[in-house]
Amino acid sequence: MTTGSSPRWGILGPGGIARAFTSDLRTAGLDIAAVGSRRRESAEAFAADFGIAHAHGSYEDLVADPDVDIVYIATPHPMHAANALLALEAGKHVLVEKPFTLTAVEAAAVRDAAAERGLLAMEAMWTRYLPHMARIREIVASGALGEVRAVTADHTQRISSDPAHRLNALELGGGALLDLGIYPVSFAWDLLGMPLSVVASARLGETGADTEVATIMAHESGAISTTLSASRAVGPNTASVIGTDARIDIARVWYTPTSFRVVAHDGTVVEDYVSQVEGRGMQFQALAAERYLAEGRTDSDVLPIDETVAIMATLDEVRTLVGVRYPGEE
Repeated sequence: MTTGSSPRWGILGPGGIARAFTSDLRTAGLDIAAVGSRRRESAEAFAADFGIAHAHGSYEDLVADPDVDIVYIATPHPMHAANALLALEAGKHVLVEKPFTLTAVEAAAVRDAAAERGLLAMEAMWTRYLPHMARIREIVASGALGEVRAVTADHTQRISSDPAHRLNALELGGGALLDLGIYPVSFAWDLLGMPLSVVASARLGETGADTEVATIMAHESGAISTTLSASRAVGPNTASVIGTDARIDIARVWYTPTSFRVVAHDGTVVEDYVSQVEGRGMQFQALAAERYLAEGRTDSDVLPIDETVAIMATLDEVRTLVGVRYPGEE
């Protein structure tokens, strides 16, 4: 990447989430230089759909492409660590889909590899970069809610009960927690910081993967967070931040561009926010990554890499509490 130029993106793994991300990058006018897949036909089809110049038939060829500066890792999460390390070893910055890795140990390995090379490694927790989330952090920081006493959020979808589906396959990192629960758990971390204690309960499906999981976390301030995630039933998908003077009610679907209300303790609506976002909103994390690189920075101020590793440790703890272990874990 030459001084003053915009970073050129490479897409590693042309699946569904990569399509959403690439579409939003196109909306934002960002430079997508290449795509890589284990199957050249898949890479070529993706490149044709999005007007991408280079299509590679292997991940190794993608990260070796001199026209690529930053790689978006969009493979299933058991492959994230290996794919991110591959890109980092080739001197590329990485934006890694959530969950960042399968475990905190893997997350720390990616963090350390990036630090050794002076590269950006950033979790693609796109929700944190959305405009309504930035406004919510401003409101909380201003003290307008009074003392924040609780945060509550659910991420619930009816996806599949097929044992072979990736969400139910332990060898693919299956379970509602890592795929869906990462959103409300990261949200609680964002507003309340590291939990001091975690209580969790889950229902496990036929394969041993969690189909529903709930958490109660106590944070340093004394505030409590509650989360619910499910892969076989649809709930409200709303969230609230509850303070002594007011609360924020985030509408469905809270982790996407949406609206929220600030409601005073007497029921008065203090603020009514409506998102004005083109596309799904995944471009904001990419724009943030580009800004960090332009400023010569190798970490995110919205979701620092150390916090990503610590959140993975929280997810590890929840899995231990509910009895979910992946193949190869000790």
